[in-house]
Amino acid sequence: MKPIDTVHTQAIQSHWYRSLVKYEKPNLPKAIFQLANTFVPYIALWILMVCMVQRGVPYGFTLAVSVLAAGLLARIFIFFHDCGHASFFASRRANRILGYICGILTFTPYEEWRRPHIHHHATTGGLDRRGTGDIWTLTVKEYQAASRWKRLAYCLFRNPFVLFLLSPPVVFLIGHRFSHKGSNRPERQSVLFTNLAILILIVVASMTIGLRTYLLIQIPIIVVTGAIGTWLFYVQHQFEGVYWEHHPDWSPIEAALQGSSYYRLPKLLQWFTGNIGLHHIHHLRPRIPNYNLQQCYEETPALRVVKPLTLRRSLMSVFLKLWDEKEQKLVSFRSLKIRRKHPTQCN
Repeated sequence: MKPIDTVHTQAIQSHWYRSLVKYEKPNLPKAIFQLANTFVPYIALWILMVCMVQRGVPYGFTLAVSVLAAGLLARIFIFFHDCGHASFFASRRANRILGYICGILTFTPYEEWRRPHIHHHATTGGLDRRGTGDIWTLTVKEYQAASRWKRLAYCLFRNPFVLFLLSPPVVFLIGHRFSHKGSNRPERQSVLFTNLAILILIVVASMTIGLRTYLLIQIPIIVVTGAIGTWLFYVQHQFEGVYWEHHPDWSPIEAALQGSSYYRLPKLLQWFTGNIGLHHIHHLRPRIPNYNLQQCYEETPALRVVKPLTLRRSLMSVFLKLWDEKEQKLVSFRSLKIRRKHPTQCN
């Protein structure tokens, strides 16, 4: 097997890279099966939780069921994500329709979400093009030169409690209700359409199961789903050994294979997360639908060169806060304090 740097350098010209195009072909039976094995149990769990709340079952049991429902909603978001890449179905119209449906369920406007996400794919690992569709990341030099208030805001944002628990529901419930600066007409319309659809759902729920029941179910599902999604997005590009480079030396192949993790999860968690842990393949070939990613990995030896990020190792990523351009790695706030005390010590 070739060394990983050789694989990166020769990837575009190589046979294995060109051969990945065959995995980009959507498979209608697989897509329909995924919809059935996800939407049916999600709806069933909603019905179960409605019965539990209305019959006075201790709320802790409803919360436990909502965690499972949140896992299914996270999987639905993966379908939404695939539709955004026009990969879930062969039909562009079918992708758009499903994308809107999944977007309503996940409180995310389809067209408005696609633009920053496509930008994210085009700029992953690029130090000069940060700030759109990614996690706020400063270099050590930028952090040290920042004002006191900016450093405080950055520390607060990168706090795990804020990043994974407080921020996601704010983004999904409030942030996604508004268009971003520079949004075009279809994107603004998608925000309005999604907001209107959510409002209709809330009105219908209020008239049937009651607003209280709806909120007791929907809020915890969104909070847990948001935490899952944010965590996945975080560890996909914030991990030990990640790739970041200035634009003149930036390589899209290295950004895919080194700047995006292969998050190796237990099979059950891999199912709930729609194979998105194979993120290095997704960034290499975004048009590969989630249901083809595992097969692509197993049948392409060059992709298995990438060192997997295990569940245990991924937990250490929460301590990595800043990009050290000199050391070419992510470092913790603690390492900066140690460096001030011992300037010659490497961390």
